[in-house]
Amino acid sequence: MLNWDEFHKEDGETVARATNAGHANEANMDRLDSAGGAAAQEARAVTASDSAAIIRAKAALDSLDVAEGLAELEGASARVAVDEKMMINCRADLNQLVPFKYDWAWQKYLDGCANHWMPQEVNMTADIAVWRDPEGLTDDERRIVMRNLGFFSTADSLVANNLVLAVYRLITNPECRQYILRQAFEEAIHTHAYQYCIESLGMDEGEIFNMYHEIPSVAKKAAWGLKYTRSISDPKFETGTVDTDKELLRNLIAYYCVLEGIFFYCGFTQILSMGRRNKMTGVAEQFQYILRDESMHLNFGIDVINQIKIENPHLWDAEMKEEASQMILQGTQLEIEYARDTMPRGVLGMNAAMMEDYLKFIANRRLSQIGLKEEYPGTTNPFPWMSEIMDLKKEKNFFETRVIEYQTGGALSWD
Repeated sequence: MLNWDEFHKEDGETVARATNAGHANEANMDRLDSAGGAAAQEARAVTASDSAAIIRAKAALDSLDVAEGLAELEGASARVAVDEKMMINCRADLNQLVPFKYDWAWQKYLDGCANHWMPQEVNMTADIAVWRDPEGLTDDERRIVMRNLGFFSTADSLVANNLVLAVYRLITNPECRQYILRQAFEEAIHTHAYQYCIESLGMDEGEIFNMYHEIPSVAKKAAWGLKYTRSISDPKFETGTVDTDKELLRNLIAYYCVLEGIFFYCGFTQILSMGRRNKMTGVAEQFQYILRDESMHLNFGIDVINQIKIENPHLWDAEMKEEASQMILQGTQLEIEYARDTMPRGVLGMNAAMMEDYLKFIANRRLSQIGLKEEYPGTTNPFPWMSEIMDLKKEKNFFETRVIEYQTGGALSWD
């Protein structure tokens, strides 16, 4: 073991040797660079064993312009300083991940990786038996399972398409992009999970996957989200003006605050309530895993929205605030209609009126999280058992206490 006091007793000669060694290493590195460059160039030389195709390939590379290739990379080529990083419209090199500006984005990426799971880890045997049993579920309960699988089986695909085709390209911060890549993968896992449930239960796949075309309450939600994707998914769309920056901000509010932040809540509450009653426990377990991912998606999206507001205060004018508020209120209304459609009668210890109160409670949360006035004063959570699972105030504790179980895909407790 080294002793720091003894280290300080080292004579000047030892220190000098260490210093000179450092310089010698730099000189060696320069020689290695020179030798490596020469060896790489030599590898380009045509040899007698080269085929005509290989000779053409080498000749084509002789005209490769490195400067032209670097110019195609997004942003400047200089080393990036933290202060140069921005959420949108950043011209710093987007391929330089560090230094981080938004540590919270990197932490969410790490949390997402730690919470990895796969649908096949969940045992669906009990669900299959219940679903096949004519007396296993009531008609109301079957309707809830089918409606929610119908909506969610396409909803996560819509979110993934938006992320991959639009949001990733337009967010100009590499640590946030890293999380977006993780989120996109998780959306694929979610779609896989719904397909796994549908296939396991032997449902009519055509009927379920086409509900967003055929069932009005499902179709309205999908159509509402899609209208905020049309413009920014155009490959020619670019931010950089007030109008285009606002268009991106609208999209982020639509997808994070409404689609993932409101549209998922009725269905998740219904399925999780079913699991609490020891019915369709496999489907409920998959939904709980999905919900944990979605809670982080929601947190990330709200942080991105608020950071854009901080860096671009001119975007968050009275007109944009009113528009954002209206988007959340419209989404809440559509989810209330979906709740009434999925459970026209009381079921699973809840009814549409209770769900309406819950959705208004959630809407107030979304409004306040992005700095807007709550529009449903006095509303409370009629489903307190949902708070540990869904509410953001308890999310940190929720993950800390359950993350090991989540990593292994173990059985969840419904106590």
